Amino acid sequence: MSEEIDAEELELIKRRKLAQLQKALIEEQRRAELKQQLEIKKQEILRQILTTEARQRLANIKMVKPEFAEQLELQLIQIAQTGRIPLPINDEQLKMILAKIQSQKREFKIRRI
Repeated sequence: MSEEIDAEELELIKRRKLAQLQKALIEEQRRAELKQQLEIKKQEILRQILTTEARQRLANIKMVKPEFAEQLELQLIQIAQTGRIPLPINDEQLKMILAKIQSQKREFKIRRI
């Protein structure tokens, strides 16, 4: 009789675990879809605010430094939405923005004594 109870408990545990895994999978799929939709919207906005040459430069940066490019994209969208720069942003303007960002970074030199 205890074997039946153990088998039933085991089956119940298996069902709960399966339900949890399915719920987690559905949630992960939902997050991925949302992330993809946000990426599509971001790319649409960038197509509107950047010239072809500037988009190409941004794509090159994204290949080398994806995290930096992600931050840059968000900054460009913010700049465009606040109207701080005339649109569309051309390659020369993007170079100037990049130069400003690079000049804001602090360089640390370590000297051994």
